[in-house]
Amino acid sequence: MTLTLSETDIAKVLTYERLIPAMEKALAEFSAGRVIQPVRNLLAVEEGKRFFGIMPAVTADAMGAKLVCFYPKNAGTGMPTHLAMIMLFEPETGQPLAFMDGRLITEMRTAAVSAALTKHLAPEKRRVLALLGSGVQAEAHLQALRCVCRFDEVRVWSRTRHHAERFAGRLGAQAMALEPAVRDADVIVTATSATEPFLQGAWLKPGAHVNAVGSARPTWRELDDDAMRNTLIVDSREGALKEAGDVIMSKAAIFAEAGEVFAGSRVPPDSQTTVFKSVGIAVEDIAAARLVYDAIAAD
Repeated sequence: MTLTLSETDIAKVLTYERLIPAMEKALAEFSAGRVIQPVRNLLAVEEGKRFFGIMPAVTADAMGAKLVCFYPKNAGTGMPTHLAMIMLFEPETGQPLAFMDGRLITEMRTAAVSAALTKHLAPEKRRVLALLGSGVQAEAHLQALRCVCRFDEVRVWSRTRHHAERFAGRLGAQAMALEPAVRDADVIVTATSATEPFLQGAWLKPGAHVNAVGSARPTWRELDDDAMRNTLIVDSREGALKEAGDVIMSKAAIFAEAGEVFAGSRVPPDSQTTVFKSVGIAVEDIAAARLVYDAIAAD
């Protein structure tokens, strides 16, 4: 019997404590060539406002596809900018297993990958976190990063000051101007839909780690060229070179994929400033969906 799972069903079983190691495993397998996955096919329904993506993947444990609506035009309307559905199959037999909401999975798997890399790459003393953006991904990253780091200070900046202050009041952060928020921060998260770079590499302290998860379009950017000249990690080389404006337009050299870092085959020295540019790939969604299915099926 094929399960139909709502976001409420998923929220009951999906935790960062289980998801973070699952993302490490999935991405290590991806970088080792044990995953069948094309680059996301993203249709521009209305450039800059409405996009529709198709994301299939096959692993040893799971097979499926995510259909995702990326609607920047929904920002500020009460509707999410990302909406999705995931279909999960048994890879050995092709049996359909589940049809599930993909919004929360997308939100949490993105933050879980950043948390996993932060655990591996951030300075030993991870004390100050700067969140650039105050939306869904900023909050998800705060939750996920608190599973792997103990921060003494959390700063937040948003292009709309009121949004930053509201976020800070709810989640125990401090609303700040952009440059002061970044300076001396150990971990920085950029989670915006910016089209022009706003994070300057000159503000980053040596050894800092940046999780850049927003603006995943070929002509959109969050980081300037100076920031992108640091040690660059991506989730998928092929995906980043097709979709990530920060990588494409800066012509930055890619040091490693996240899966190579997790497998220990490519690890930068602790003293280097690192940047993780995430575009989000299908194997993350399918691995997370399998985690959800197994947890619910076991009950």
